[in-house]
Amino acid sequence: MPEGDTVWLAAERMRTALAGATLRRGEFRLPQLAALDLTGATVTEVVPRGKHLLVRLADGHTLRTHFRMDGSWHIYRPGTRWRGGAAHDVRIVLATDEWECVGYRLHDVEFVPTSEEERLVGHLGPDVLGPDWDLDEALRRLRAQPDEQVGVAILDQRNLAGIGNLYKVESLFLAGVHPWARVADVDDRLQPLVERARTLMLANRHHPEQSTTGDLRRGHDHWVAGRKGRPCRRCGTAILLGEQGPPTQERVTWWCPRCQAARSPIDPQARTGEPGRPQPVTLYR
Repeated sequence: MPEGDTVWLAAERMRTALAGATLRRGEFRLPQLAALDLTGATVTEVVPRGKHLLVRLADGHTLRTHFRMDGSWHIYRPGTRWRGGAAHDVRIVLATDEWECVGYRLHDVEFVPTSEEERLVGHLGPDVLGPDWDLDEALRRLRAQPDEQVGVAILDQRNLAGIGNLYKVESLFLAGVHPWARVADVDDRLQPLVERARTLMLANRHHPEQSTTGDLRRGHDHWVAGRKGRPCRRCGTAILLGEQGPPTQERVTWWCPRCQAARSPIDPQARTGEPGRPQPVTLYR
């Protein structure tokens, strides 16, 4: 799933292409919005909110899109061949005289009065890359569920918005925190963990590459993500890969069992599905 910095960069590029311009084409290829035509509408701004992208119009309406796992916006000059996927993957076309913004495989597409945006994004926690970022509020929300696994808690967009699986596993490694540790057990490392994740996202938001090591070379750009079985860059221990999260929402999780050793007596390769009920992690070997 695209991270918050990916959505931030998409919003920046679309703002440059659309803000202040009048649409000469505003086409939707979705059953629920097939009759909607935004031709003639003026775009006032394009803003990211966590992993949501909001296109606001001068007539007081907002178009909200979410990338989920495979969505994306591509921007082309008129007459340029679209290369973001097959024609049947196109969901939205927003075009001006100078640019064509093409949305591929977009999800959660809604068109609402701007005054009702909170209905769509009001549940989100502080935006890691937002102008109103609030570290104290994010920490308060995380600590409100002390028994939650920290790896699950920082992915919960209701706690803080924008962090995805890549920055989850990389910031947990850099903070030396075991993904399955309870929030309460790592309270002293929560702030450095969140600050590290934000620092990584800020460093990557202006370009599509997402390096957490400072090295953009392929195979050198991440500490643990995508490195199952390979030696930890710090200690040489083989990186583990497992699944974490509630049923149907599991996410693959990489970690170093030495650099991220569990503090509690709970088996470091066990997780808690329900309070007091340890469940085995699915490990990929």
